[in-house]
Amino acid sequence: MNESERAIYVISVAAELAGVHPQTLRIYERKGLLRPQRTSGNTRRYSESDIMVLRRIQELTSAGLNLAGVVRVMALELEIEGSRARLEDAAEEVRALQDRIDELTEARNALALVPLRDVRRVRRAMKSDALDAAARDRFIQAPPAPS
Repeated sequence: MNESERAIYVISVAAELAGVHPQTLRIYERKGLLRPQRTSGNTRRYSESDIMVLRRIQELTSAGLNLAGVVRVMALELEIEGSRARLEDAAEEVRALQDRIDELTEARNALALVPLRDVRRVRRAMKSDALDAAARDRFIQAPPAPS
């Protein structure tokens, strides 16, 4: 658990930090906008993260949204955050794949491959040379004329 998630504020302090009444925090909790941690005695404890959420709720309600709108906006913000994370993962994967393609391309270039048309041309030339040699061997040469 990081420092911003450590629940240290009681409801009255959290309400004061967020600029709302403690009863408002209870309403937000009932609506599912907030989930404070609980002590063994079932007392609510709020973290820095909770205070940031409360401030965001205040921004949205001050802009004229009702609580249903706030719930929807915050759900969409979470969805966007998740999409961004997936996009960053995909971009990293694309970079890794591009690096691998670059490595394979360099390896292929290091092999100095011959284009197929050149291979065919060389094969034809070799075949032609072989046929010429075979044809020469087929002809029996006449012995040299006696002198």
